[in-house]
Amino acid sequence: MLRRMDAAQALGDLTEISSQVVHVAIVDGEGAVLATTIADAGRAERFVQGVATLLEEAEKLRQARGLPGLSQLEAATLEGSVFVVRRESDSGPRIIAATTRPDPTVGLVFYDLKHCLRSIEDSAAANGTPRRSRKKD
Repeated sequence: MLRRMDAAQALGDLTEISSQVVHVAIVDGEGAVLATTIADAGRAERFVQGVATLLEEAEKLRQARGLPGLSQLEAATLEGSVFVVRRESDSGPRIIAATTRPDPTVGLVFYDLKHCLRSIEDSAAANGTPRRSRKKD
């Protein structure tokens, strides 16, 4: 099982290097918040629910258009953007979502979010987290 400290450390590292990120939440496959920069628990939960809704709608569009699996998305507004990266790992699916200021450097934000998720996986592997068994198709 992933330790929350691993996610919190990865989140701390992310916010230290990525000046464009305002708020971030890391969520496991069941929707539980592993770490977040949002201090108010209710606000963090609303953010995660909003991200889940955004992903559901994007998934519907993806399916309707016959596109390949959704792994990342950006929703931009005049006030800032929401970035979401979804990643399947050996220890289970994870989502990282972040808000930014207006006009972020899109590629850099996606890179930083993906790096954050990879660092959690690396930490889990180093701590001996058991790997999930993969189903054979």
